[in-house]
Amino acid sequence: MILTFRLMDSQHSVTIPRHRTVNTGTLDAVVSDVADFLRKPKKEVRETLFG
Repeated sequence: MILTFRLMDSQHSVTIPRHRTVNTGTLDAVVSDVADFLRKPKKEVRETLFG
């Protein structure tokens, strides 16, 4: 699955595996990638996504 984020003039795509389970390292890499794009701490992104 490819998610595309748009923020002002920027666009960023992230590929997320469509497996029944996702490796912890893969999930961490996706969260890190999104946090870098949003310029937010990884902890804040994790809390937003997973409560």
